[in-house]
Amino acid sequence: MSTGYSVGQVAGVAGVTVRTLHHYDEIGLLSPRGRTASGYRRYEDADLDRLQQVLFYRELGFPLEEIAAILDDGSVSPAEHLRRQHGLLTARIGHLQDLAAAVERAMEAQRMGHRLTPEEKFEVFGADYQESWEEEAEQKWGGTDAWKESRRRTTRYGKADWQRIKAEMDALNERLVQALAAGLAPDSGEAMDLAEVHRGHITDNFYDCGYAIHRGLAAMYLADPRFTATYEQLAPGLARWLHDAIIANADRAEGAAGGGEGGGGEGG
Repeated sequence: MSTGYSVGQVAGVAGVTVRTLHHYDEIGLLSPRGRTASGYRRYEDADLDRLQQVLFYRELGFPLEEIAAILDDGSVSPAEHLRRQHGLLTARIGHLQDLAAAVERAMEAQRMGHRLTPEEKFEVFGADYQESWEEEAEQKWGGTDAWKESRRRTTRYGKADWQRIKAEMDALNERLVQALAAGLAPDSGEAMDLAEVHRGHITDNFYDCGYAIHRGLAAMYLADPRFTATYEQLAPGLARWLHDAIIANADRAEGAAGGGEGGGGEGG
């Protein structure tokens, strides 16, 4: 009566194919110690131990030729093989965890509509930036067409895009501060033109900012202390001045549109 395990039994236990075991035998990686009277392979417990080592190293990405050389090195004990494999597996787990974290960050960036890391956000937007603002904005406007359009567009932006946008906004803010310091009335032509640049900046980079939406933003600059503080830090009185300039510009644009329609009727 033959002892040991048949090739089919070993394949079932190890989760490999019979063909794989035949190949391992042919290349000398795992040659079973026993044979039946009819010449069929019979695997002993020691063969199963070696197969386990083979499968460990294969899972770690080692080529079969290198696995054979490692396992045939008589100076390395079975315990040392296990310690080596444990270290390799631990390193691989750490690498996979890093990859998983990177994927999670990418998923979060897609959800929030940008590709900036938290460090990049602070670098681009400054130390006063708070990530909670994004969640609050989505809660307030997430169902609007403007929010959806902004999210669609900003999802494609990288760090360089945000740096450009911020540089443009910083330059506009400097012009607003200079206009206020020069004593320009918010309903003057220059002030209204700056308000139009402000509206265009939003339209060009985020969503179609019509005059009704722009009026709403102007109201928020006074109603929300955080927005008020943003402009007041640039220059005292700037929040109110920009609000009034935006309203005046919207009135000018809407009045011109209405006048154009009325003029057409009278001329006809």
